[in-house]
Amino acid sequence: MNLEKSKKRIAKKAKMGFKGYPQFSIAYFGEDTALATEVVVTFVAEEGASPQEQRFTGERDVREDEVIQSALVKIMERTDAKTVLSVDDVAIRA
Repeated sequence: MNLEKSKKRIAKKAKMGFKGYPQFSIAYFGEDTALATEVVVTFVAEEGASPQEQRFTGERDVREDEVIQSALVKIMERTDAKTVLSVDDVAIRA
């Protein structure tokens, strides 16, 4: 799947707001706000359930990495996530 298509699918699902569980969250991290070198995906199956986390890292911006963005879409689809939360800004990793 190409990069733009992946990004659009994630954004479209995120725009829908809270639709219940399962819930899928995407957060980007880096050493500064210009470059995201890590993405953390959190999955919550149902309200009150323990979150499951998976991390992807890269040397270049992971927001522009076609393989990582495609993997995010596949995880989102496989988990049948009803709600997708995505923070496009980069949080600084301490």
